[in-house]
Amino acid sequence: MRPSLMPIATAVMTVAAACSSSDSTSRAPSEEGRVDCARRNPSRDVFFGDLHVHTSLSFDAWVFDVRTTPADAYRFAQGQPIDHPLGTPEQVQLARPLDFAAVTDHSEYLGEVNLCTTPGSDAFDAATCADYRPGGASAIFDFGTRLTSRTPRRFSDVCGATGERCRTVARDEWARIQEAAEAAYDRSAACSFTSFIGYEWTAAINASNLHRNVIFKTADVPDTVTSYFDLPAVQTAPELVRSFHRVLSSTCLNAEGCDVIAIPHNSNWSNGNMFVVEYPGATSIDDERSQANLRQTLEPLFEIYQHKGDAECSNGLSGILGEPDELCDFEKLRIEPPDCGDRPDPLGGGSGGVGCVSRLDFLRGILLEGLKEEARLGVNPYRLGVVASTDTHNGTPGEVSERAYPGHWGNNEDTVQARLGPNPVTPGGVLYSGGGLTAAWAEQNTRTSLFEAFRRREVYGTSGPRITVRFFGGWSLPATLCQDPNLVELADRDGVPMGADLPPLPGPAFEPTFVVSALMDAGTPQRAGVPLERLQIVKGWLDADGQANIKVFDIAGREDTSTVDLATCERSSRGEPQMCSTWTDPEFVRDQPAFYYARVLEDPSCRWSWWACLSLPEDERPTACTDPTVPKIIQERAWTSPIWYQPAP
Repeated sequence: MRPSLMPIATAVMTVAAACSSSDSTSRAPSEEGRVDCARRNPSRDVFFGDLHVHTSLSFDAWVFDVRTTPADAYRFAQGQPIDHPLGTPEQVQLARPLDFAAVTDHSEYLGEVNLCTTPGSDAFDAATCADYRPGGASAIFDFGTRLTSRTPRRFSDVCGATGERCRTVARDEWARIQEAAEAAYDRSAACSFTSFIGYEWTAAINASNLHRNVIFKTADVPDTVTSYFDLPAVQTAPELVRSFHRVLSSTCLNAEGCDVIAIPHNSNWSNGNMFVVEYPGATSIDDERSQANLRQTLEPLFEIYQHKGDAECSNGLSGILGEPDELCDFEKLRIEPPDCGDRPDPLGGGSGGVGCVSRLDFLRGILLEGLKEEARLGVNPYRLGVVASTDTHNGTPGEVSERAYPGHWGNNEDTVQARLGPNPVTPGGVLYSGGGLTAAWAEQNTRTSLFEAFRRREVYGTSGPRITVRFFGGWSLPATLCQDPNLVELADRDGVPMGADLPPLPGPAFEPTFVVSALMDAGTPQRAGVPLERLQIVKGWLDADGQANIKVFDIAGREDTSTVDLATCERSSRGEPQMCSTWTDPEFVRDQPAFYYARVLEDPSCRWSWWACLSLPEDERPTACTDPTVPKIIQERAWTSPIWYQPAP
C-alpha cells in the first residue's frame, strides 16, 4: 500500500490525555513509593535509553585506564559533562540526554578489582594484583580466561581460600552501584531521568558467550550479585543457564517486592550455545514446560545490536528456508564463518572470533525455534522482544554518534589509529560498531512504567539513531489507518502493539493486518538526522512440514538511490522524514504459527570508521581505510519487537 505521511503528533506519537498537574505534592504515590509524573500518557510516549554500560568497576574497563564511576555514568546519561574516562583534561558530554539507563558492571570480579586497586587493602600486595594493575591485554587474559572454565575458581591469593574476602567486598561495591542509581533517579513529578539497578553476569564456557544483563524493577534487590564463581560446577551451557535462572528466581522473583529480567546479549559470539534447546534435569514434559516458563519470565528481551555487532540474521545458515536478505550482512564481525548446523560447537571460541556460527546465534533463528517449541510444549521459551545498547566500557551510555565514535574501551582504543587497527583482545577494532539504543513505549518515565514496557515487550532497538516507530497488528485494522489522527487509539482498541500476541483468529475469512508508522531522527542543531528509506515487515513461520521459513516484505518506500560522497560524507538523500503503511499478509495460512516484526531503514550515511579515516591525512591512514572488507557506508535502522500468531489448538 502506498505510504502516507502524517504529523508526528497525530500518528507516531499520538498524545493522549496526559495528566496536567505538575505539583508533586498533589499526586498519589505509585507502587514504588514515588509520585506519578506530571505527564502521564495512557497511549504511551517513547523513551530512549541504554541498558548495557560498564564503568571502572568492571575488570576489563579498569585495566584500560577507565576511571569513570557509576555516578559519573549516570550524570553523563543525563546530559551533564563529566571528566574524560581516561582522565585527560577535556570533558565529554552527550549531545542529547537519555531518558533512562542502567550501569551493568560485571558481577564477576567486583571484589577483586576493588582489592587489587585500593592501596592498603588486604590483597593489594598479592601477586595477582601486582600483575593486574599494569593493565593491558595480559591482565584481561588472566582474568577473562577464568570465566571460560567449566569449574571457575577465584584467585586464592586475592580472595582467600574460600573466596569470602572477595564476596564481602563485592557486596560493598554492589551497595555503591545501588547508591549511584538511587541518587540519579528523578523521583520528582518532572520524571526527567530513570536509572535502573543492574549488573552483567559474564559466564562464557569454552569462550562461548552466555552473558546476560540483569535489570531490576525497583530498589528492592538481593543483597549481593549473582556471580559465575558462586554457581555450582556444570558440564554444559544449558545447565549453567538453568542454574543462573534458578538463583534469580529464588533471590528475586520469589522475594517480596523484587522483580528482575535478564537480557541475553552477543549471541553472535556463542557458537550456538546461548539458545540451544535443552532442558537439563527434566524427566517429563511438565519439567520442560516449567523450565520454558521460567525462561520466558526471566528473559523477555534480546539485545540485537551493540558495539560487538548485529545479531538479527545471517545469510547462508542451514535450517531456515527463504531467499537471502542482503540487509543481513549489516555490521558483522565475521565473514562466512563455518555453519554449526543443528548442534552447538562444543569447542567454543566465539568470544575470540573462532568456531562455528549457528542460526540460533541470531534473532530470526531463535524466534523460529521458539515457534517449534511452542508447537511441542505449549510454551515458547524464546518469546523475545528486541532492544539494543552500547556495551560501552568507557562509562558513557548513549554515546552512539558515528561521526565521533570514541571506541569501545579506554586506552585500548584511545587514538584514531588504534580504533581503526586490529583489536589485541577480541575480534573487534575497526569491525566494532557504533552502538545502539533501546526505545520503550511507556505511560511515564518511571522504573515501574518502563519495566512493565520491558515485560510486555513494547520496546524496540535502533543502531543508534532515535527513530520513532510504532507497530501494531490485528484482524480488523482499516487500510486507511495511516490517515487517521487517532491511529494509536484505534490500533490499541482493535489490535495489539509490538511484543504481543494476536488475539485468536475470529473466523476463516480474516487475515492479519499490520501498521508501521515511523519518524526519522531529527538530529540536533549541529547534526541533522537522516531521512527514512524503507519500512519492512519480516515474517517467520512454520510450514505444514514444520520447516522454518523467513520472508521480508517491503511495505513503504524503496531502495531510493540516495548517495554519499566519500570524499566529504555529504549525503544526497531521497528518503522521507515520515513513513506509515498498513499491510495485510498475502500469504497467511491460519494453521501455521508465525511472527512478524518491523524493520525501518534510514538512507545510507558514512560509517564511523570512514569518518575516522577522513580525519587523518591520506599518508597516515592505516590499512583499514583501503581494506575492501571494511564498509565505508552504514544504513542505520530500527528493529521492533515481534507480534506473534498462534493457531487455535
